[in-house]
Amino acid sequence: MQDLNFNFKKANYHRPLLLHSVLWSLAFVVLVFIFSKGQQPIKVDYIYTFMFILFMAMPVNINFYFLIPKFLKLEKYIVYTLLFLVNLAFFITLCLSFFQPMLDTLFPDFFFVSYVSNKNVYTIFSIFLIATTLLKLAEDWFYFNTNENRVLKLKNQHIQTQLLSLRSQINPHFLFNSINVIYAMALEKDTNITKAIVELSDVLRYVIYDSNTERVTLKEETKLLQNYIAFQEYRVQDSNSVDFKIIIQDEQFKIYPMLLLPLIENSYKYGTFDSHAQKTIQIKLLQSKNHFKFEITNATNPSIKNNLATTYSGVGLENLKNNLHLVYPECHQFIVENTVDTFKVTIEITDEHQ
Repeated sequence: MQDLNFNFKKANYHRPLLLHSVLWSLAFVVLVFIFSKGQQPIKVDYIYTFMFILFMAMPVNINFYFLIPKFLKLEKYIVYTLLFLVNLAFFITLCLSFFQPMLDTLFPDFFFVSYVSNKNVYTIFSIFLIATTLLKLAEDWFYFNTNENRVLKLKNQHIQTQLLSLRSQINPHFLFNSINVIYAMALEKDTNITKAIVELSDVLRYVIYDSNTERVTLKEETKLLQNYIAFQEYRVQDSNSVDFKIIIQDEQFKIYPMLLLPLIENSYKYGTFDSHAQKTIQIKLLQSKNHFKFEITNATNPSIKNNLATTYSGVGLENLKNNLHLVYPECHQFIVENTVDTFKVTIEITDEHQ
């Protein structure tokens, strides 16, 4: 079975410059308002706020680029919490000890009075560090989600391309076999050829037009199979070759289109038909709630028995395997039983989206 390996390179949607520009601009506006106590700020207020933010930026960036990626994102929550508190306590202590002297040294022409008490320094640093942590996590989640959505979109496009490719391979294969049937009937001047052409046109209309959708109902797919079987009766010249049992709880149950036709096609192509034998092909189509089962058994032709496994891994069956793998990953079973006299294929699907 063909595996899909997606190696899409994840785009780097992170914009550190944008994040920090918005963050520190907003912080500056808020703090200058707090420090000026709601009054019209003056030059000394702007200087004090700017230097305070520079001091506060150090623990924030350590948290952003060391603690969060090295510990929090690796789910080392206890270690992260301890280091977070150490980082917070260290820079609060540093601020209380050196911030005011640093201002007096760097700006001797200004007279700075501490705008915040020691208690408020603890409060501001704590609130800001916690808030920026949440902001960073929100930013990471947003860009991760954006990136994942992009990758999922690319995967979906890739899967749809593969499904269209697989279906385009099925259609010519089916059409080729059908033309051979009409050709044989024309050579024999079969009076049923007009009826056969009408039945074939119904099948082709479904294959070309009606199946070009993501899902079809069981009612539609069953009608396709019945039309196809009726058409194939002209080829085998046996109206009693198929035992088709249908037990459906919900005809509106949706499945991927053209999922079952390759199996019936192969049964007719590689099976053996004896006018004295009855029910050469046995088909069961069962559906209940969100569960679907399709089972087909046909008598094998001894003349091609040795090549049967290779034949069945050709266009029809291999496409079916790929379709199931793409459309119903992890929720289907595909079982092939090859005995001396019969070839049996079973498909079971459990679709939780029904």
